[in-house]
Amino acid sequence: MNGAQSLLQTLVAAQVDVCFMNPGTSEMHFVAALDDVPAMRPVLVLFEGVATGAADGYARMTGRPACTLLHLGPGLANALSNVHNARRARAPMLNIIGDHATQHASFDAPLASDIAGLARPLCDWVRTSMRPENLASDVLDALRVARTPPGRISSLILPADASWGELSDAPQPTAAHAWPEPTRVEEPTLRSIAETLSRGEPSVLLLNGPALTERALRAAERIARKTGARLFSDTFVSRIPRGAGRPQLNRLAYFAEMAVQELTGTRNLLLFGTKAPVAFFAYPGKPSSLVPEGCIVKRCAAAEDDCEDALERLADQLGAPAGDPVLAPLNRPALPTGPLTSVSVGAAIGALMPEHAVVVDEGNTEGIFTFFHTINAPAHDWLQNMGGSIGMGLPVAVGAAVACPDRKVICLEGDGSALYTIQALWTMAREQLDVTSVIFANRSYRILNIELARVGAGEARPRAKDMLDLTRPNLDFVAMAQSMGVSASRPKDAEEFCRVFERAMKERGPHVIECCI
Repeated sequence: MNGAQSLLQTLVAAQVDVCFMNPGTSEMHFVAALDDVPAMRPVLVLFEGVATGAADGYARMTGRPACTLLHLGPGLANALSNVHNARRARAPMLNIIGDHATQHASFDAPLASDIAGLARPLCDWVRTSMRPENLASDVLDALRVARTPPGRISSLILPADASWGELSDAPQPTAAHAWPEPTRVEEPTLRSIAETLSRGEPSVLLLNGPALTERALRAAERIARKTGARLFSDTFVSRIPRGAGRPQLNRLAYFAEMAVQELTGTRNLLLFGTKAPVAFFAYPGKPSSLVPEGCIVKRCAAAEDDCEDALERLADQLGAPAGDPVLAPLNRPALPTGPLTSVSVGAAIGALMPEHAVVVDEGNTEGIFTFFHTINAPAHDWLQNMGGSIGMGLPVAVGAAVACPDRKVICLEGDGSALYTIQALWTMAREQLDVTSVIFANRSYRILNIELARVGAGEARPRAKDMLDLTRPNLDFVAMAQSMGVSASRPKDAEEFCRVFERAMKERGPHVIECCI
């Protein structure tokens, strides 16, 4: 047995059985070993940022890491944008990064780089595995970190000779399944929060991450119903169950002044699975902190804590009844007619999306209307970009579809963002993933047109506007999708969009719908 075979066998025994990969020469023994370990599902991608984005989506839907296989430092550098997003989303991930053989390192070959130096700023754990005998124990160490709540990023650097080297007769460690558990919030903390809520002061529970599971939301709804506290999620969430039969909560506004207004008058801001809210960017004359003056912020349960347990125990301490919860009713919007707009697209999706869909949202300025039109749609999960580095939507949809092959995945994607990782469409076609990608083609970085005015940079003059324009030439997503084997269409009005989208919901496999709005 060589090192690569040992590594793959250990991964599978540790319940890591999907690898999103873009390999090179230094990873060929890992690739060859795939035939010896059929339980590992390899998924080929054409760009490393798709690999890490897909691993992010897979982790959000399963709660456990996939691994990626990347080629040397440049491959890792290509992948880091979506590593950043996954880190902000608290998605567990193991990156395996091939390196030159140790005896080759001193020659400074063209692809040589400081891989560990590239990895450390965005990874919680980095190690180079120098010998084939070390690989099994090293990968288990990496997974223990990755699976430490709420989820972390590990990177294992794999020199080629550690991969091709033969193991000695030393026994190999078996995969341990006793992964770290979330920390239980102490009783005095919950008593203090219960006392605060019992005073009847205006309070907000701000939730994210592990506090946004369906179990946690039902406990939070009990607390709100008992105390009158308002429920908010952060502006962007890693995953939230929404729709009919689920508790409803407010979403904190994106623009700083609007978020401050929403929280005005709040005496107690109680944090579960998140931190005190801040503006996405700095603006002249506007606050960076979104906490209103006079508001007391209390961290009730951190992201690494057992937020579900904490919310349930808090509800019990308050004597909050479990019966008669206030849940979202099923109330689909009417099928839209007339011009194709972001509003009519959102209404059509809300009217036609199936139950238990997974929605990956990188629709940016245009996708917000779909968010509101699906509040009372059938039950579904909603995934967003918590890191702000664009190009996550299509890859996260790949990972979600691999994780949940029995669920329809709907990806809301902006045209500018789509171009960062458009190669994901090829993987969708190759793997026949059940993803319908709705691309909002407004031919512009529209959010930046808004931000140009908000940051006080002065009047938008022609050369500045031109840098935010995506015409000359217009992008053709139908042609791009079809060239990668994905069925694609460009509806001309709302009625045609409804027909195309309804057909995509009934058929399996990947579809692209380009909406020129």
